[in-house]
Amino acid sequence: MKNLASQIHAFGKALMMPISVIAAAGIFLGLAAAMQNPAITGDAFANLQVPQLIIGFIRKVAGALFANLPLFFAVASAIGLAKAEKPTAAFAAVIGYIAMNVGINSTLASKGLTAATTTPEALQKAGMDQTAAMMTSAEYIDMLGIFTYNMSVLGGVIAGLITVVLHNRFYTQQLPTAISFFGGRRFVPIVTVVVLPLVGVLLALIWPTIGAGIAWVGLMIGKSGQYGAFLLGTSERLLIPTGLHHILNETVRFTPIGGMATVDGQSIVGALNIFNTSLTHPGAIPDDTVRGATQFLAQGKIPVMMFGLPAAALAIYHTARPEHKQRVKALVLAGALTSFTTGITEPLEFCFIFVSPVLYILHALLTGLSFMLMSMLHLMIGNVQGGAIDLVVFGILGGSKTHWWWTIVLGVIYVPIYYYGFRFVITRMRIETPGRESDEEHKPEQVAADERTKVIISGLGGEANIEDVDCCFTRLRVRVKQMNEVVDQTLLTTGANGINRVSEHDVQVIYGPQVEKIANDVKSALGVA
Repeated sequence: MKNLASQIHAFGKALMMPISVIAAAGIFLGLAAAMQNPAITGDAFANLQVPQLIIGFIRKVAGALFANLPLFFAVASAIGLAKAEKPTAAFAAVIGYIAMNVGINSTLASKGLTAATTTPEALQKAGMDQTAAMMTSAEYIDMLGIFTYNMSVLGGVIAGLITVVLHNRFYTQQLPTAISFFGGRRFVPIVTVVVLPLVGVLLALIWPTIGAGIAWVGLMIGKSGQYGAFLLGTSERLLIPTGLHHILNETVRFTPIGGMATVDGQSIVGALNIFNTSLTHPGAIPDDTVRGATQFLAQGKIPVMMFGLPAAALAIYHTARPEHKQRVKALVLAGALTSFTTGITEPLEFCFIFVSPVLYILHALLTGLSFMLMSMLHLMIGNVQGGAIDLVVFGILGGSKTHWWWTIVLGVIYVPIYYYGFRFVITRMRIETPGRESDEEHKPEQVAADERTKVIISGLGGEANIEDVDCCFTRLRVRVKQMNEVVDQTLLTTGANGINRVSEHDVQVIYGPQVEKIANDVKSALGVA
């Protein structure tokens, strides 16, 4: 059971690789869409050929990234869960994803289903009414030139997970001497080519049932309207300490649970896919459909990330003991600025979620309420982070139809709610937030920058205790042999905001946005590529 938990956390971490690229591409896409909107830049700029060609090029590049998301997730899933030889796993995942879709394609062809026979026009000629023909046609897609079921990111994840199971089983496989060249890591792509087409055949037989089930869940959430947004916002915050919020987010962003739309005869599934497609295909998706998708995206986070959490940071600072205020000021100021600008919240959240369930639940409920209110006020702000960058690029530059000003209104309301709510709970319940620790539990002195890497390794039990090192947006994720060798106090001297033991062998050290450099330094010191 513990090993399963470890694998789930590794899977959640793997999902961050493609989504980080897509988040950045989304910002470029939003800027490009704004610059091609005459209402923002004026008719004169819209008629300048060279700038518009450049902007159009940016939109095509971003659009290509979004169109191939399933392949990216297949590769990311394999890399994240491979025990060793990760490049081989990534290569095999590409092969596996293509082979799986070939298997689906062949099964569909045996049923007489091809790109030509599933167009809305062909289906109408076969006796379907227009609506049914459009919906049926949207179930299929050309992916990498292969006609297949439109499984979106889920198809890529399935291919990646099955490929990595084969990889972990066979990457050390030895073959007889005469064919030993094909053993070891070379055997993984070979077995993948054999197995994944069969998986594709099986998927082609059962996908209509799976797809109908997912669509039903999506319909239920869609019917719940703003209450579905409330549940998502609350659940996502509650899952933050586990790291499993990534899986919840990707489910809504890339499956029919987050909504469905049809563009140029192709079905677009998932909240983030719908929003990004609305940027690459202006006017192709009705605004109401886009709003239905964005209720699960950045708009619900903005009042919390830009206003609520910085106000909570101020409350933590004001309630700190006088002798600790200078230290706490540096901590919460860095966290508040990060939350305000980028929507990355862990550095602040880990100041209180482990020391006070009351503050944790209050924060989660207020986040869910923000999602619900933004949905009720018909906002239309997408992307995934929820900081000032998203507000400016996808809200203000998106024009009045985004109703972006309501995020400011709710944010202003949230400032006193968060500040006085946090201050009341901290003082009344004597919560030991930073600067209020027990007298015998002083915050350890910070080590010098040039000593940090060595101290981190020591705090993790030494080089011999470390099996794997990686990171996401804010967390150093480490797999260790013996958890009892990990020393929290030592790690806290390196600037960590918190330590989270997620399984018997997996520990997360919260550093914030600078974690990428820290991870690279630790890997270099360990001699890990």
